[in-house]
Amino acid sequence: MSEELIQAEQLMQQARRSLAATEKALNTAIKSLREHTLVDGRVSASKLDDYQLVSYDTALSAAEAAGAWFVLDYAERVRDQEGDPARPLTLEERCALLFTAEAIESIRARLELRPQDYGLTREMLAKTLDSESLQAFCSEQLAVERMAQLGRAISEMDGRTGAYMLDDDHEMMRDTFRRFANDVVMPLAEDIHREDLIIPDEILDGLTELGCFGLSIPERFGGLQADDQEDNMGMIVVTEELSRGSLGAAGSLITRPEILTRALLKGGTEEQKQKWLPRLAEANPLCAVAVTEPNYGSDVAGMRCKATRTEGGWLIDGAKTWCTFGGKAGVLLLLARTDPDLTKGHKGLSMFLVEKPSSDGHEFKHQQESGGVISGKAISTIGYRGMHSYDVFFDNYFVPDENLLGGPGGEGRGFYFTMAGFAGGRIQTAARAVGLMQAAFERAVSYADERQVFGNSINKYQLTQVKLARLAAYLLASRQFTYSVGRLMDQGKGEMEASMVKFFTCKTAEWVTREAQQIHGGMGYAEEMPVSRYFLDARVLSIFEGVEEILALKVIARALIDRAGETST
Repeated sequence: MSEELIQAEQLMQQARRSLAATEKALNTAIKSLREHTLVDGRVSASKLDDYQLVSYDTALSAAEAAGAWFVLDYAERVRDQEGDPARPLTLEERCALLFTAEAIESIRARLELRPQDYGLTREMLAKTLDSESLQAFCSEQLAVERMAQLGRAISEMDGRTGAYMLDDDHEMMRDTFRRFANDVVMPLAEDIHREDLIIPDEILDGLTELGCFGLSIPERFGGLQADDQEDNMGMIVVTEELSRGSLGAAGSLITRPEILTRALLKGGTEEQKQKWLPRLAEANPLCAVAVTEPNYGSDVAGMRCKATRTEGGWLIDGAKTWCTFGGKAGVLLLLARTDPDLTKGHKGLSMFLVEKPSSDGHEFKHQQESGGVISGKAISTIGYRGMHSYDVFFDNYFVPDENLLGGPGGEGRGFYFTMAGFAGGRIQTAARAVGLMQAAFERAVSYADERQVFGNSINKYQLTQVKLARLAAYLLASRQFTYSVGRLMDQGKGEMEASMVKFFTCKTAEWVTREAQQIHGGMGYAEEMPVSRYFLDARVLSIFEGVEEILALKVIARALIDRAGETST
C-alpha cells in the first residue's frame, strides 16, 4: 500500500473519529434540551420557547454535522469509483476534510460558549470537543498553507468543485438544463432583474417543451415522473441548473406546480387529478400558491381569509401576501378558513383551486359576472425578480364546489394538504441555493484570475486562495448534502434532513455570494455585474419555504428531541 493511500485513509478516519466525538457532545446537548422541555412525556411548546437560542444553535449544529457526514461518505465514493486507490488525496477528499474541520470548529464554538446551557460539563468537553486528537485534526486541516494549496488548485478548475456522482439519467438532465440556462436564461437574466420584468415567453415556452413543469407529475397524468416512484433527484438537478442561470427568472418556476401537484395527489379527487394534472404538466395554466397572509406567515392556524358557503360553491373574502407569480398564474392554490370558529385552528381550513385570468402586469384586477373581485399588486423587492410576488385581495370572489380540493371530504383538511404540498419545497429550495452558489463561485474564480492588484492577479494572493478553498468546500458540501437527502426522500425517508439541508444551504448561500461579491471589489457592487444580483437573490432563501428561525425552533429542534427519545427507549 502506497504512503499516499495510507495518509488518505488515516486522514479520512481521523475526520470520522473527530466528527463522532463532536456528535457525542451534540447528542448530550439534545438530551439536555429534551429533559428541559418534556411535560408528561411530550414536548411542551411553551417550555421549548424558553430555550429558543439553545434550540436554534442545536439545530444549526446538527445540520452542519449531518452535512459533514454526507460529504465524507461522498468523498469515499469518489475514490472507490475512480478505481485508483493508490492516488493521493483527491480534490473531493481535500474539500470534505476542510469542510468537516470547519463544521466541527463551528459547532465547538457554539457549545463551548455557554456549555452549561447545553448540559455539558468540563469533563465531557475534555473527552469530546477539547480532545487532543480532535484539535490536532482541525489544526492540521485548517492550516493556512493547506487551505492556500487547495485554493490554488481550485483556481485552475474553471469553477468546478469535483464529481457530481449522478447516474446517467440525471447527468443527462443536468447537461440539458445547463445548456438551456447558458443559452436562454443567462442572456435574459440581467434585464429581467434590473428592469423588474416578468419572465418572458422565451424561457417559459422553452421549459414547457423540455417538460420542466411535469417533473413532479406521474406519467399517467401526462408528466415525466414514474407512476410508482418519486424522483426528487431529478427535480433537484433541474432546479439547481436553472437557478444557476437565474433564481427569479428560472430556478423557482417549478416550485409552484410541484406544490400544487403534491397537494392534488395527496387530497384531490380522481376527477380533480384528471382535470388539473395534465394541464399543469403543459403549463396551461401556470399556477401560484396563496397561503401566507399579511399577519400570518408560519402561523397557518391563525389565518383569517375566509370562504363562505353559497349556492353552487364558495365566496372568498380576505387577503393573501407573497403570492409569487400570482399575476401570471391562471390558478391559485388557496388556503382559506371554511369554519368561522377560530378555536378550530388549522382544522377549520380548506384548500381551493381559484381560477383567474393571467396577467403580465405589476397590478391586476378581475371582476366576475356575479360581482366578485380579485385584485393584486406586485411587492417591490430588492431581488428575486421575474416572477413578482403579489398582495392579493378577494372580495366575494366565487369558487365553484368542484374546486374545493378533495371535494366535500376535503373540507377542514386544507392544512394537511398544504403540508403535503410543501413537503418537497424545502429540498427544492436547497437545490436553488446550490445553483445560486455555483453561479457566484464560477464568477468569483473567473474574476479572481482577471482582476489585477499590485501587478498580480488576485488569485495569486494567499487571502484569495483561502477564500476560494473555503467557497469550494462549502459549495461541494452543500451540493452533496442536498443530493444525499434527495436520495433519502426517493426512498420515503429524510423528512428531518430535508429541513436541515434547507436551513444550512440557505445560510451558506448568503455567505458564498457575499464572498464572491467581495472578490470582485468595487465592481461587485455594480449592477452590471451578475454577482451583485446573486447576493440580493440569496437573501430570500432563508425566508421563504420556512423562515430559518421557525424551521430551527419548530421543526428541526422538535425532530431532534423526538429522535433522542426514540434512541433512549
